[in-house]
Amino acid sequence: VRLSEQFNKSDSLLKHAYSVEAVMKHFAELLGEPNLEKWGIIGLVHDLDYEMYPEQHCKKVRSILEEEHWPEDYIHAVESHGWKICVDVEPVERMEKVLYTIDELTGLITATALMLPSKSILDTELKSVKKKFKQRKFAAGVNRDVIEEGAGMLGMELDRVIEETIKGMRDVAEEIGLEGEA
Repeated sequence: VRLSEQFNKSDSLLKHAYSVEAVMKHFAELLGEPNLEKWGIIGLVHDLDYEMYPEQHCKKVRSILEEEHWPEDYIHAVESHGWKICVDVEPVERMEKVLYTIDELTGLITATALMLPSKSILDTELKSVKKKFKQRKFAAGVNRDVIEEGAGMLGMELDRVIEETIKGMRDVAEEIGLEGEA
């Protein structure tokens, strides 16, 4: 059993993990990073402690991963995605900054796709996501400030971050239940 599936049983949380994994791999490739697998693994396990330990999110994950003998850089990356939300661990490496930026964004994009008649990530476009981004009551749990700050940390325009995140999610449309309805 994958570690992520051992700690997370919720279908929506698993789909979120698969989305973030795919987007992390997409950004690694886009940025010319040599270790796509590492980026993907970080994306997959980033919410490892969320379902079982919601009050300790991004804190409990350290002891879980240390017990599994994970490298420190993986642990730091996972912890740092909760910067300014639930931990004081700042994203420093480019991989950490990408995770920090796209974690919340994948949720907004998923919610946007589900509002489309097709319910498909394949039909989701930048303009639709931007429109929903501006509507603070839509997917109100999504922290738009984190997304904007993260894009700034990456030195990327918000539009480009959104476009690339959509592209990454399209790679796993079926796995995340956003391939659309027939």
